[in-house]
Amino acid sequence: MQFNRRVLEEAEDPTNPLLERVKFLAITGNNLDEYVEVRQAGLMQRIEDGYREPGYDGLRPDESLAVLTADIHEFVADQYRCWNHQLLPELRKHGVRLLEWKELETDARAFAQGYFQREVDPLLTPISIDPAHPFPRVLNKALCLALLLRAKRKSSGPQVLGVVTVPRALARFIHLPASDGVFDYLLLQDLIAQNLAGMYRGYEVLAHAAFRVTRNSNLYFEEEEARSLLETIRVELHNRRKGDAVRLEIETGADPEIVERLRVNFELDQDQVFRCEGPVNLSRLMFFHGDVHRPDLKFTSFTPKPLHLSRKSTNIFDELRQHDVLLHHPYDSYDPVVDFIRQGADDPAVLSMKQTLYRTSQDSPMFEALTEAAATKETTLVVELMARFDEASNIRWARDMEDAGVQVFHGVVGLKTHCKLAMLVRHDEDGVTRRYCHLGTGNYNPVTARFYTDLSLLTCDAQITERVHMVFNYLTAHAEIDDYRPLLVAPLTMAESFLGLIRREQEHAQAGRPAHIVAKMNALLEPSVIEALYQASQSGVEIDLIVRGLSIARPGVKGLSERIRVRSIVGRFLEHSRIFHFANGGMSEIYLGSADWMPRNLFERCEVVFPVRDPLAIARIHDEILPAYMADTVKARLQQSDGAYMRASKILKDAPLFSSQDFLMQLAEGKTDLEAIPKTVAAKPSGKASTKRAKAAD
Repeated sequence: MQFNRRVLEEAEDPTNPLLERVKFLAITGNNLDEYVEVRQAGLMQRIEDGYREPGYDGLRPDESLAVLTADIHEFVADQYRCWNHQLLPELRKHGVRLLEWKELETDARAFAQGYFQREVDPLLTPISIDPAHPFPRVLNKALCLALLLRAKRKSSGPQVLGVVTVPRALARFIHLPASDGVFDYLLLQDLIAQNLAGMYRGYEVLAHAAFRVTRNSNLYFEEEEARSLLETIRVELHNRRKGDAVRLEIETGADPEIVERLRVNFELDQDQVFRCEGPVNLSRLMFFHGDVHRPDLKFTSFTPKPLHLSRKSTNIFDELRQHDVLLHHPYDSYDPVVDFIRQGADDPAVLSMKQTLYRTSQDSPMFEALTEAAATKETTLVVELMARFDEASNIRWARDMEDAGVQVFHGVVGLKTHCKLAMLVRHDEDGVTRRYCHLGTGNYNPVTARFYTDLSLLTCDAQITERVHMVFNYLTAHAEIDDYRPLLVAPLTMAESFLGLIRREQEHAQAGRPAHIVAKMNALLEPSVIEALYQASQSGVEIDLIVRGLSIARPGVKGLSERIRVRSIVGRFLEHSRIFHFANGGMSEIYLGSADWMPRNLFERCEVVFPVRDPLAIARIHDEILPAYMADTVKARLQQSDGAYMRASKILKDAPLFSSQDFLMQLAEGKTDLEAIPKTVAAKPSGKASTKRAKAAD
């Protein structure tokens, strides 16, 4: 919730372009949906199951739920305050108008009515609730209209509830004809409301209100008893629709009788009803960012830097035999990753292809390449069926791949396959058969790669690629080995390896050698890691943590964590990369990977963290990427010892204003250089970008 607050701050920030602010508000709506249907729902289930043990904050589950619910109510009020008092008026000033029915001119009304008759009415099914028509099954997060009705022939008869479910295929905002430079819209729910009388001809419509129900979306199944994991997930996806309701969102002006009838029907408490002073479902506001063609109201366009092969290379394989390739997305184009897979599929010298898949886009070029490769090569795909909210698409892709001849596996039972790996085995021109690998911190999704920050490593390093091969054996045959070094593999070796690296920094500090940890991740939740960081801090290790979301570590506590600093960066791009830098007494070691320092990543998932060995790649992370993040004073928030976050600019008042993401975009475009990074002590990782250890290992 604190992270979502930081996203909301971006929606409220007038220095951001207007349509980007609308997008940030939509993101807070989507984040809150997922939080409620997974996290809050999970907490409610723990209470129902009788759990009474206090959590990290010392509160029992029922106490945490009470605090959380009050916080969500306050957050929702702030969301709509941002929409109604900041964004909506600003949009109007710039010719983007969300109109009410009474504001429409004659031509606009005629257009809207025509649209209703052609596109909307054929898809609607009006229902009235009576003994012959029970309350309909309302789908999770589906927009609905509730009506209070009375039969016209029985003016003194009982009031009846009606429900109209709005199909998800329909846009929630109707683009109306308007003069040049003006963008007029009408809420779909308002258009339907204007036509309710025609749908309920035998009734008098006394009141109506748009509403939406959020349901528990956790998946439950006993994997050991499942005949087929794929079939089990498919069945559970169907069952998800039947999850218990955990939230009712409804328009602020809704008739109390409608609210009460819905609340009772969905078996919700009063505090589970949330009033919406505007569109129900703010995540749909993302529509405006795509539909309103006003570049002046959006971030300046940015073109990622392409990869240029050296003169001696005719393809990526030639390049990788000379050196590794490190890509920092979205500043570096994602095309080389896609091309790596495509070239593997097209190249007759490539004998086999293996890849993991957690999330991807609907029209992924990776699937096309793997399908083509299956005709001539050994092709293996490890698909994670339990990637939350992507299960349905992953099941579909898995079946399509099997039909095409790809060997499809679903990983190790009981563990999510979250590692990002691709391996090609190629018989090279010199007669040697080599493995070529892509290892990444992000998903194989070319769409999200445009606005998620992630790192990719392309390599044919013999030690790394041989161990990647062993990881695939683990995923497809559960064939474990004792030592995966130089890789850190969860749940087998990663947790203990990270603890060992932290202890090593502690030993360096105690011996008076350079000792510094810089770790960038999405979340920090694992108690054993936090305890190790506290001990290292007390021994003199400087620790900088760049944690996008939740961190339960407490920095700056006297005698405990005085040398620990925690920052969160929220900006144009979603910070998704995981980087782990250890000064190591002056001989820096850097690791990248798919795992956060969380229990689920370290113990409940198949994850891979890998070393960076190429001198240029090491230098880039040490001298460019990490210093930029650590010098950020524009989009960074610093965590205080009580857990609260404050903007870095308010704390570091003498530091120059510096945006890491803006700098990295300008660097990719050749508009700046490393000298632009402020020269502050805290902005530079300790230890040299040393390559001695890498050379010794080779």
